[in-house]
Amino acid sequence: MNFFLDAIAWIFDPANWVPGSQSPLPIGDRLVEHLIYSGVSLVIAMLIALPLGFYIGHTGRGRQFVIGFTGGMRALPTLGLLFFLTMVLRSGLSTTPAVLVGSVIAFVLLAIPSLLAGAYAGLESVSRESIDAARAIGMTELQILRKVEIPLGLPVIIGGIRSATLQVIATVTIASYVGLGGLGRIISSGIGLNDYTVILGGALLVTVLALSVDGVFALLQRLTRTRGQSTRPLRSSSQRKRSDAAVAPTLDERIPA
Repeated sequence: MNFFLDAIAWIFDPANWVPGSQSPLPIGDRLVEHLIYSGVSLVIAMLIALPLGFYIGHTGRGRQFVIGFTGGMRALPTLGLLFFLTMVLRSGLSTTPAVLVGSVIAFVLLAIPSLLAGAYAGLESVSRESIDAARAIGMTELQILRKVEIPLGLPVIIGGIRSATLQVIATVTIASYVGLGGLGRIISSGIGLNDYTVILGGALLVTVLALSVDGVFALLQRLTRTRGQSTRPLRSSSQRKRSDAAVAPTLDERIPA
């Protein structure tokens, strides 16, 4: 128990937040670095994975590719990939750019499977009645994607982003082993000094950061979940047929012109 109290006291010690403190301090600088590495990696991964996931979910093409690709990518050892990319890039770049680029590539590859699966599954979760009703009122395929499938599948899509974000935030910690900053530098410094208070303090900072971000995404999922989407039981085919007449006007009222 004393270890936790000492670690918490170390985190809240104002001296550890003073700019210009000796490395790996100040804590604020390491926290900002951690967020920057995570944010840049996630934005790049989303630009790659979300459009591809939307295409697969909308057209139904490439389902087997998604299953195989996401399974294979999740099996990649991120630490090994990180060291491999860093060593390869050092042959053409100086150390700092090689470490930064190699780390971002590794984190992007880590985030893509969850983002891709979330985008694909989100569109797949939209009822066919809603899509058929949208086509019946003359909407184009792009309009169906933008105004029907993405809004209705948004909670699942955000769930994929949430999962990818937590994975990246947790994994950015190991980037300190190749010379990158972030909260992992605090942990690796504590290991080098055999200072368990610093090690636990760094681990608690990563944990609190991950839980805080997870809470934000959980709130976003709740806010974007449409009424009855999370609690309505699955209907039988006969029940769905009886409600077909009501689907089109409901959808028409909900979709802006």
